[in-house]
Amino acid sequence: MVQVNADYLKLKAGYLFPEISRRIKDFTSKNPDTDLIRLGIGDVTEPLPLACREAMKAAIEEMGTEEGFRGYGPEQGYHWLRESISKNDYLSRGCEISADEIFVSDGSKCDSSNILDILGKDNKIAVTDPVYPVYVDSNVMTGRTGEVNESGEYHGLSYIPINSENGFEAEIPKEKFDLIYLCFPNNPTGAVATREKLSSWVEYAKQNNSLILFDAAYEAFIKDDSIPHSIYEIDGAKDCAIEFRSFSKNAGFTGTRCAFTVIPKSLKGKANSEEVDLWSLWNRRQSTKFNGVSYIVQRGAEAVYSKEGQVQIKKLVSFYMENAEIIKKNLTSAGFEVFGAVNAPYAWIKTPKNITSWGFFDFLLEKANVVGTPGSGFGAAGEGYFRLSAFNSRENVEKAMQRILGA
Repeated sequence: MVQVNADYLKLKAGYLFPEISRRIKDFTSKNPDTDLIRLGIGDVTEPLPLACREAMKAAIEEMGTEEGFRGYGPEQGYHWLRESISKNDYLSRGCEISADEIFVSDGSKCDSSNILDILGKDNKIAVTDPVYPVYVDSNVMTGRTGEVNESGEYHGLSYIPINSENGFEAEIPKEKFDLIYLCFPNNPTGAVATREKLSSWVEYAKQNNSLILFDAAYEAFIKDDSIPHSIYEIDGAKDCAIEFRSFSKNAGFTGTRCAFTVIPKSLKGKANSEEVDLWSLWNRRQSTKFNGVSYIVQRGAEAVYSKEGQVQIKKLVSFYMENAEIIKKNLTSAGFEVFGAVNAPYAWIKTPKNITSWGFFDFLLEKANVVGTPGSGFGAAGEGYFRLSAFNSRENVEKAMQRILGA
């Protein structure tokens, strides 16, 4: 009989969102006529920007001609898209990131997991708690952890709590870690990292020869001009950080699939006591395991940086942030303690009357017919909190607030 990867058996009963789906299915089977409003997963609802649609239509027409047809593209992504990313997302903010250091992919979720392919299994790893589940589960799947304990924490991973007491800013560790996952603006808490805090993390990483995996998927939602959009805005970050970005939320590409990862050529690791270039390892990995994002989609992503595209995605981002403001204002007025929802599209809510996270999930599902995400699904420190997403129509967000306040 074929042997399976036994590390998958260490995973908790179910990934957070499948468990949510299971509970919704059970509820709707008993209440088939219920009109549910889903503010759970961070999936966008508004149409793709016109500039992106037009660019993709033009690319399809190109593909229908002999001179414009393209087969396999470069695994790293077409140079014209990487040049646009470099110019608009990095050089414009004073970050010396070249097109050659950018790898286009089909999702930052994929890349944040696949990056483990080029990293050793003996690294000492730290994650924040609460945490985006993929960071943890991908380490479990690849054999980098032990078993899970009663609190949902895996042996072999170290957890840095982020909570209201520390302003949802992870404290700089006193011990040495080789690999550190940071996500700002944070999913799920909606918190941001100040320039001073990110500078402290870069200083820590350089002092300890650590590698920071920095998820900036929600940077477009930052409204505060003092908050960095990229870790590379911090001096020295190119020597200690990999950054993940995505078009999913700012341009509505969740179903279109396009993202990118930045690996500076100055980044080094160690193998057999010798320094190794991480850029070359990732390039080799992508060349072997990835055939690139389609030409059509990359043309759509390139249009994000056009004059029209910039206007349209800013309008899209503003729309979702107005939703976040509506959620925060209504719930705060009703006496809820609400964090985030200022520089990020997520509201992180303290559950009332010491109700558990899943208890509050069931309460909202049954009494308000609103779906959110229980904080405990993001880690032990998320217990007692609840996430609501601003990704929905204005009508649904306003209706959801009326239902919750009336429950």
